[in-house]
Amino acid sequence: MYELKILTQFAAAHQLRESGGKCEQMHGHNWKVEVYVRGDELGSDGLLIDFHDVKAVAAEVIEALDHRYLNEVPPFDRTNPSSENIARHIFESLSARLDTGSVKVSRVSAWESDTACATYYSP
Repeated sequence: MYELKILTQFAAAHQLRESGGKCEQMHGHNWKVEVYVRGDELGSDGLLIDFHDVKAVAAEVIEALDHRYLNEVPPFDRTNPSSENIARHIFESLSARLDTGSVKVSRVSAWESDTACATYYSP
């Protein structure tokens, strides 16, 4: 089994609805996002998938979140824009575009600070 990782980042504001704390107030983060893809076999070129391809798709997904008020961006206009939900949204968006028979997005971590992150993964 092979696993590749790319890093990307975005900045955005959000409010956590019904959290019962100061995070209900609008505030922002500089999120760092780790994207992992995995697969069993390399192609004839010796690659699982080109890093460039993973980065390009991730950049398109992140662009929709970058420098935005997440509470107004679907699906976060209906669901809380928590780090957990952000990780899941990015995971599902990337999976829809990158998963093939030989490559699968395996996990996405959304770091809201240097010491706190949430990870969504496929078992």
